[in-house]
Amino acid sequence: MQSTAVVAIAGLALLGAAPADAQSSLAGETIRISRAPGSILVDGDLSDEGWRNATRVEKWYEINPGDNVVPPVRSVGYLTYDDRFLYVGFEFDDPNPSAIRAPLGDHDSLNGQSDDFGGLFLDSLGSFHTATEFFVNAHNVQYDAVTDDGSGENPAPDFFWDSATRITEHGWTLEIRIPFSSLRYKSIDPQTWGIILFRNYPRQYRYQITSTRFPRDGNCAVCRENRLVGLEHLPSGGHLVTAPYVSASEGAHAPSDALGTPLVNGAVKGRVGLDLKFTPNADNAIDLALKPDFSQVESDTAQISANERFALFFPEKRPFFLEGVDLFQTPIQAVYTRTIASATWGGRLTGKEAGVRYTALVAEDAGGGSAILPGENDSSFATQDFASTVLLARAKRDIGLSSIGALVTDREAHGGNGHNRVAGPDFQWRPSGHDAVTGQLLFSESRTPNRPDVADQWNGQRLTGHALMTNWSHNTTHLDWFTLYKDLADGFRADAGFVPQVGVRELFGVTGWTVHPKNFLSRQRTFIDMDYIVDRSGAVVERFVQPGLGMDTKGNGFMQFRFFDDWARARDAVIERKQFAYFVHFSPSRAVKRIGADGALGQEIDFANGRPGRGATVNLSATLQPSDALELSLIENTRLLNVDDAAAVSRHLFTQRVSRVKGIYMFTPRMFVRIIFQYVSTVRDPSLFLDAVDARSGDFGGSALFAYKINWQSVMFVGYGDDRQLSNQNRLEKLDRQFFVKLSYAFQR
Repeated sequence: MQSTAVVAIAGLALLGAAPADAQSSLAGETIRISRAPGSILVDGDLSDEGWRNATRVEKWYEINPGDNVVPPVRSVGYLTYDDRFLYVGFEFDDPNPSAIRAPLGDHDSLNGQSDDFGGLFLDSLGSFHTATEFFVNAHNVQYDAVTDDGSGENPAPDFFWDSATRITEHGWTLEIRIPFSSLRYKSIDPQTWGIILFRNYPRQYRYQITSTRFPRDGNCAVCRENRLVGLEHLPSGGHLVTAPYVSASEGAHAPSDALGTPLVNGAVKGRVGLDLKFTPNADNAIDLALKPDFSQVESDTAQISANERFALFFPEKRPFFLEGVDLFQTPIQAVYTRTIASATWGGRLTGKEAGVRYTALVAEDAGGGSAILPGENDSSFATQDFASTVLLARAKRDIGLSSIGALVTDREAHGGNGHNRVAGPDFQWRPSGHDAVTGQLLFSESRTPNRPDVADQWNGQRLTGHALMTNWSHNTTHLDWFTLYKDLADGFRADAGFVPQVGVRELFGVTGWTVHPKNFLSRQRTFIDMDYIVDRSGAVVERFVQPGLGMDTKGNGFMQFRFFDDWARARDAVIERKQFAYFVHFSPSRAVKRIGADGALGQEIDFANGRPGRGATVNLSATLQPSDALELSLIENTRLLNVDDAAAVSRHLFTQRVSRVKGIYMFTPRMFVRIIFQYVSTVRDPSLFLDAVDARSGDFGGSALFAYKINWQSVMFVGYGDDRQLSNQNRLEKLDRQFFVKLSYAFQR
């Protein structure tokens, strides 16, 4: 195999061959916009004087399930602007307005399989790589996100913008107003942006309708955007947002080693902090945070952890980290901002200069979070009970549809508790609309904390190593493939990232053949996946072959079935397992927003004890909408495993269940009440484990939240949380509880 240096240099050299006219050859038709002749009131009524002579977009394409055909319903888009705002309007005809699916919900709660919504992708930098999404359903529930052709969609970022809708006898209308202060754009005049108007129309199938063509043999999305020209004399910057907050909480905790005794009340804790964002010009932003509120309002997504070898990933939701979030999304996840557990202050600079996009973040972490301790076969955690200073920085330059970049991270622990420094280049090369080659090479230098009382690895040792990842994706009308090579040295560490496995080399490949039949199926893909992972000596860590079949169906459904033939290392043995895996989800109606089941069954591996077994994983979920205001989400996930004992008799090793109920009642799109109950239980046979374990364990978490949101930074939260743990007497005893209030308001100038 090629050396890491040769692969990285070759990837960077290939960028020089990127065709200069790449974006022009793939982009859609040009749309010219003009200034509004009058004012516009955002109320869902498109009869205002400002809409007169607005640019009309009447040519739309059904890109799914049809192949750029005439859509089944009529849509019209309108575009105009003034000194402060971009305005986008829509008329969405519907032959049966009573069938419109538009439940009320919290911000970012739209579901593509079940909601009628419309909006736009907006590339204000004209990059043809990255765009901001602004979508609204027919009852004015908003969704915003950042999407990138290299790293995909991220719904975590939020923006200041307004919208309004009206359901009419002919369908529904939508008005969107986006402040220029919420966007980043070049300091030039006139501007050339990219835009895609979009409509989601879920009926027997999910119809996706856009203002530009999306060839089925394409390998990028933002690159197909329409050019938007005619924007002139836009604001040059100087926008300031100051968002102070005040919060108070009162909690109670069980005394140490005394589960089941009354909780001990703590003092009321108050906290005052400030988030500040200043845009000195149109394409640069400065973020400062003093005692920022990094609390998570909602508990993490339900995931089964039993018999998992590596750490589970949870998405970032905290506002301070989300400016230019796409810049930290690289092939190797060397940045994972949730490793900054309790910041006392933070600062960030994000922008674009001389064609280079960049972001640099510095934060002081008071500690208390968990550090990932990676390995070849599994990962573990260690508690960081010490403070540290964290630096994260990335720069990226677009070259046609391709790009080059560089990443630097540095975590300096206080009190002589070590450090971790990571740096290296990355690239993406798109020689055509069918292919994308991506790669990243990183080097790390670390000194671990001298804390063997916390973790054996933390003995003050010095570690160095590299991490390389390259992949090639190819897509045509019927044939697609994806190949990946990964090489991570034993000594590589990314303490500010999420890299739970090191000391391995991996070669992965998948190829598929897609057809588009009619009637019940609208798409069918037959595929085969192959993976081969070895350690530094060449010994197998895991290898598998996985043929399968996936399909889109009526009822807004998706089904996938796979046969899994796998060999994986557990302790010192390499064990075979053969499984049948399935994934079946439908969104059949307004009342049944989503229902599904997925899982696997057959041979299994007992990773904790290094032996074969037989088991199953069954994940059941449903989202019900009894009314437009009430939504109920139900999850029941189960994993069980049987193994043979010393006498070759099959016995039950463990069963783990995660049960979760979430109910939300929307008074308006801005005000709601939410209740969550989650219970995780595990039943084990301790006599079958090599290490000591409890025969039974259980954790219950419940929370209730009242929320009122004027916008994403002007909010009021009042909440209560209750955590309980299963005792030796098989009772759920109180572990802790908390009551909290938070008020925040964004002042804009």
